[in-house]
Amino acid sequence: MYPPHLVAPMKDDLVSAGFEDLSTAEKVDEAMENAEGTMLVVVNSVCGCAAGAARPGVKAALNLSGIKPDKLVTVFAGVDFEATARMREYLLPYPPSSPAIGIFKDGELVHFIERHHIEGRSAQMIAQHLEMAFEEFCEKA
Repeated sequence: MYPPHLVAPMKDDLVSAGFEDLSTAEKVDEAMENAEGTMLVVVNSVCGCAAGAARPGVKAALNLSGIKPDKLVTVFAGVDFEATARMREYLLPYPPSSPAIGIFKDGELVHFIERHHIEGRSAQMIAQHLEMAFEEFCEKA
């Protein structure tokens, strides 16, 4: 739906912060099969709330929190269709949402932030929400 060259900077925004870009369904399955510990999943998007709140909030939480997930992965809605569809299977029972943020612990979804929890909120609010979730679900180093 979106030309890859236009979304490349939006993908790179998370990849440069340490996220693995899961661009195929096979990569999603591989990440989920090897999901020991905690894994932060970001369903990325071109929308304004992804650019203004989700991506900056996720990066701020990772920079500010003393406790972090073991693994960081992302899929891009509207670009990597099969990868996004597969990740959304793992995010059930939540309906498709982008952007969205999930935390898995040992392969089990334990926390999920849907688009309606991102829209209208600041990056700082998203970061604070994630810092609290990291405290609850991630292991202290």
